[in-house]
Amino acid sequence: MANKPQTVTKSRAMYTRNHFAALRAYVQRIPASTIARLYFSEDEDGNEATPGWVESFLRRMQTELVELALQHGSSVLADHLKSSAKAHGSARLTAVTLKMVEQAALLAVARPEPTHGVGMWFRPLVARRLKDAGIHTLAELVDFCNRRGGSWWRAVPRIGPGRAQRVVSWLRQNEDAIGAHVGADVSVDDPLSAPESELVTIDTDSGVLAPLERVRLPSELSGAGGLNRHASFPYIAAHNDLEAVRAYLHRYREQPKTLRAYTKELERFLLWTVTVRRKPLSSLLADDCEAYRDFLKAPSPPFVGTRQSRASGRWRPFAANELSPESQRYAVRALRAAFAWLVDVRYLAGNPWTAVSDPVVVERENVLKVERALPAELWARMRGYIDSQCKPDTATHWRSVRVALLLAADSGLRREELAGARRERMSPTTYGDGDDVVWQLSIIGKRNKERTVPVSPATIEALAAHWRDRGEDFESATAGPLLAPIFIPPTEQAQRKHADGKPLGYHVNTVNLLMEWARKRIIKGMPDLSTDDMKLLAGTSTHSFRHTFGTHAAAEDVPLDVVQKILGHASLQTTSIYVQAERQRMLREAASFYRRPRVDTPGES
Repeated sequence: MANKPQTVTKSRAMYTRNHFAALRAYVQRIPASTIARLYFSEDEDGNEATPGWVESFLRRMQTELVELALQHGSSVLADHLKSSAKAHGSARLTAVTLKMVEQAALLAVARPEPTHGVGMWFRPLVARRLKDAGIHTLAELVDFCNRRGGSWWRAVPRIGPGRAQRVVSWLRQNEDAIGAHVGADVSVDDPLSAPESELVTIDTDSGVLAPLERVRLPSELSGAGGLNRHASFPYIAAHNDLEAVRAYLHRYREQPKTLRAYTKELERFLLWTVTVRRKPLSSLLADDCEAYRDFLKAPSPPFVGTRQSRASGRWRPFAANELSPESQRYAVRALRAAFAWLVDVRYLAGNPWTAVSDPVVVERENVLKVERALPAELWARMRGYIDSQCKPDTATHWRSVRVALLLAADSGLRREELAGARRERMSPTTYGDGDDVVWQLSIIGKRNKERTVPVSPATIEALAAHWRDRGEDFESATAGPLLAPIFIPPTEQAQRKHADGKPLGYHVNTVNLLMEWARKRIIKGMPDLSTDDMKLLAGTSTHSFRHTFGTHAAAEDVPLDVVQKILGHASLQTTSIYVQAERQRMLREAASFYRRPRVDTPGES
């Protein structure tokens, strides 16, 4: 979106920025099928551009531009185009000559209008996400941004702060033509940098610690003159270590889960480097990295504290005074990868982490905590209890819980997938026996891979009830989050977030809170729970119900490759653990049976 949109009018045809980008790709011999996917959106009837149509359109566009260049271009360019047409039947363009043709044709800046569809000005991927959120025109997009402020993009699945910033910048550049002003408060804040007033200087004497976005380093520890700085021209505009770390993390700004994980590791290391080692990050040697690897085994007390808000002065980098070997290895590998990138972009001259070996980790036979899966009998009783709590005109929260549990335990969804599941990605099929209708749901899961999962009839009934609580009809609806809060808190932030009245799905962390709310009440109120049942339920989490699906499917002899596809496992070996878990459960039950006292039958010898 950095290029200004362009247009040329001939025979009432208007070409936009996307068209010019597509033509450049066409000139560079990019396949028409790829061009269609990248630069052409669906039309108003939902029809996608075919490769044949795209190729025909671009050939016609190229011909019209060449004609304009012959009329308005230089004599040298005109002679070149004429000779090319004479030799090949039509003028063949290279990337260089295409640019000359565009300039010669006196291409004007396009004038977007408020009624223009978003697909006319934004890439198909972005346009599709906006349309899914009910935003179809430029005027609607400006209004949406102004109502929601800087966090508007959070209501549009898979846009992310990076794309959102480019969208807002483009709207501001063209607000005169659109006739709508984007509010000053619509700014996508950098999640890695807090306002100046919130910054905390980290030095070796104060002992103060702060999360990465609030860190300010004194000049002697900033790394501006670090011993390991690369002597050649760097590829990133980072003047110090903090800017370099943020540049690395910005690569993951559209992968929030990865961004959180890497931010945690880098901020821990940076704080330790400055306050304990008393060195800039860009001056570290291999022995410094070895010392940090040892530090990870048992972080010192000033670095450890209970979980607090990142804005709190009581925040600490570590929540436990002892890290598992797996966590230690993850930290070392994450830091090694970050330093490797800093070397690749010529910020650092070398990577001291290459001389540090990974912490020793015992490879566990069972890497998944499938022991947290609920036995079939307990899960059946638990479902019955939840159903009993879903009284007709009350208990809307219980109906929300029921949907979440069934999507996890009957379809194997992860908590992120629960939060992101949407109605428009769900449809009925007739793959069952006879005329039975089986619903399917497409989701974007781990490793950014799309997969389709079946949805049980019980889940469909639960969804219908939950949507009625929201004042909507599930079967006739065409869009919206499958799981959404019924009540909106009276806080200013919540009211602004839900200003347009359209339901927003639960946040990932809120899904966990929903499960925690239900778990406590189930343990307290469900009758006939044994001590073992209570212990098992006390250790359950949202993910436990995904394991419940895997274990029960394996026990019912569902083919292992089918279970793998539903769960989205990369390896069949991972899925096979559920078979092992079911076998182990069988042996435990048998052992319990053998231990029971036996009553001898009279006359038996």
